[in-house]
Amino acid sequence: MTNDRTVTARAGEQSIAFTREFEASAALVFAAHTDPALLGRWTGPRGTEMRVREFDARTGGCWSYVIESGDGAWAFHGSFHEVTAPDRLVQTWEFEGDPGNPTFEVLTFSDLPGGRSRLEGTSLFLTVAARDAMLGGMDEGMDENFQRLDELIAAGELADAPSA
Repeated sequence: MTNDRTVTARAGEQSIAFTREFEASAALVFAAHTDPALLGRWTGPRGTEMRVREFDARTGGCWSYVIESGDGAWAFHGSFHEVTAPDRLVQTWEFEGDPGNPTFEVLTFSDLPGGRSRLEGTSLFLTVAARDAMLGGMDEGMDENFQRLDELIAAGELADAPSA
């Protein structure tokens, strides 16, 4: 089954809204977003590794990690504003290579019939230019990340994940 991501980005607005469905429960997809060991298995381009510097997935917690490859490293950090398992995650995130431009993000996880789930996300950028930069290429990484998450789900590798 194809679970393509839908993206809504209206001209002149600072936000991106997206939806993506998964062949796993909302609790497992939520765990894949909040358990650093799981997150590191699907985040970043293929051939890279995620090194966690800090990860405290609770309301008021923060996170920091570096995506590393032979070609370089890209560091990110943010804070968790709300962690309500298994259905809502509100966080900020910022690419350390472009400091001073944090993004605010709300993720909602909901179960669908047949053991499936839907992730709905809204990202709010400081400027339209920052939003457009995300749409202009960086956004492709999200599709690759979700494909990698699909592969873990299909292989049953999230079956033992904490169910939020």
